[in-house]
Amino acid sequence: MPDRIRTAIFGGTFNPIHNGHLAVARSVLDAGLADGLWLMVTPMNPWKRDQKLTDDDYRLNLARLATHDMDGITASDFEFNLPKPSYTANTLRALSEAFPNRDFILVIGADNWEKFANWYDSRFILDNYSIIVYPRSGYSIENSTGADVHILDCPLWDVSSTQIRERLSQGKPVEGMVPDCILSSLGLYQTDGIR
Repeated sequence: MPDRIRTAIFGGTFNPIHNGHLAVARSVLDAGLADGLWLMVTPMNPWKRDQKLTDDDYRLNLARLATHDMDGITASDFEFNLPKPSYTANTLRALSEAFPNRDFILVIGADNWEKFANWYDSRFILDNYSIIVYPRSGYSIENSTGADVHILDCPLWDVSSTQIRERLSQGKPVEGMVPDCILSSLGLYQTDGIR
């Protein structure tokens, strides 16, 4: 029987993707915690239902551009075909059914881990999937759940998609915050009025 493929799932709106996202993804693989990582671009985050998002395909294409030369990292549109909002528990169920040869591992930030008990069907996730938690400034990481949780050792990145959108809407540079390969493709954030 062939070995199962350990696949990390790092979900988000990636509105837009930035160097902090990519550093987390790379750190997961460099630490040997997964064989590959899928950036799961979500069409609707349950925690951000009121947030106006840039077009799904636009965000996905930016993520694909940003990861095109990163071995083991793939930008995925899997959630585009699932019911909205995109509950992680439902996504993991659908992934496990669609890819029975893979063991899926959830990657989340310390900010989300702090409120994880409030996630939809969080107990199902804790009981059935490993979780990798990466540090976020201002949030502590403690595990009192008894679940299989690994704390990722990676640097803190003081950058957010919100900051990038604000800078772009004001005509300010974002070099060093996003991969160079997408700098020329961020025009929609300058004209769309999305904050």
